[in-house]
Amino acid sequence: MTHAEVPHLVGLTVPRAREAGHAAGVVVTSRDPDGPPLGALTWPGTWIVTGQDPAAGRRVRRGAPVVIDFEESQT
Repeated sequence: MTHAEVPHLVGLTVPRAREAGHAAGVVVTSRDPDGPPLGALTWPGTWIVTGQDPAAGRRVRRGAPVVIDFEESQT
């Protein structure tokens, strides 16, 4: 299969978003190119995805990046 459907990531924790992206065949990346790799995100707290590009449901090439925005959960 050469295409993948972008999963809905908004509202997931960053680790779960990465897992969902992997399962769907896309690569979840941070919008901040100077920030730490998402796999190395060890900051204290729980980080929640607040936005994504491209949007859920879009068809993209397998292995394409899905850029996420995230912030620390206040709960």
